[in-house]
Amino acid sequence: MKPARAGLSFVLLAAVLWGFLGLFSAALLDRGLDSTEIAFWRATFGGAAFGAHALFAGAWVRVPQRAWLGVLAFAWLGVTLFYLALVNAIDAGGISLAFILLYTAPAWVIVLAGPVLGETVRPAQWWLVAAAMVGTALVSLSQGSGINPSAVAIVWGLLAGAGYASYYLLGRRLSERQPVVQLYALVMLIGAASLAPFVTWSAKDPAAWVLLAGVALVCTYVAYLAYAFGLARSTSSSAVVVATVEPVVAAALAWWVYGEFLGPVGLTGAVVVLASAVGAGLLSQRRAEAAA
Repeated sequence: MKPARAGLSFVLLAAVLWGFLGLFSAALLDRGLDSTEIAFWRATFGGAAFGAHALFAGAWVRVPQRAWLGVLAFAWLGVTLFYLALVNAIDAGGISLAFILLYTAPAWVIVLAGPVLGETVRPAQWWLVAAAMVGTALVSLSQGSGINPSAVAIVWGLLAGAGYASYYLLGRRLSERQPVVQLYALVMLIGAASLAPFVTWSAKDPAAWVLLAGVALVCTYVAYLAYAFGLARSTSSSAVVVATVEPVVAAALAWWVYGEFLGPVGLTGAVVVLASAVGAGLLSQRRAEAAA
């Protein structure tokens, strides 16, 4: 298998594993776990797995003092906010709704690229932001089955997209200064510590612990590693296109297990949101290639 094709296979694997996150989270919510506790255990177990990986691989290095502010910001946005918002979006509006709104992340990247990265945003990128807004509006009008497009669900979904955007705005730059396994260990454990004071602890049976392990180890540790491995062996634009399989997998599983369906208007909005995400990724890649 050619390196590029092998790389995209790993990106596809990561997208599929992330798609299962909605199913696992919904099952934990059905068992009475609070969304904050789910986010806490995901960050704790995932951070511990990355920490052990870094130790065994000898991948612990000194973090530059000037980088700590970025690490803290990434932990709070990419873990504390992102993990919590995604589960709350699933709880409030359904799996399909949450994962479609999650893919407003590229639009958030465009909006924040100026103040955070000092980049100039081109007119074509603003058109993609507008398309994402139109898609979100259509999704919020969904009349499908098992979907609750309430204001609370929409806000949590958009916040999940904003948190996800931090992986592009902060994660990429921070990973250039330290091993990615160390970075994820740090941000996940810091993010878990930030969530801990707000957790409502619940009794958990063995099945709940298995589901939590699946969320943290399969949908987080293995998925993140697969994506990083695949991205290093393929172009960013191709990876962005393949990664949009994630909400499709999540929606398909939600339909199969819970009977969720967005309806014609919601599906149209979903297509618009995902198309804007792909377009944003392609434009970003072309801009990077032109600057090289």
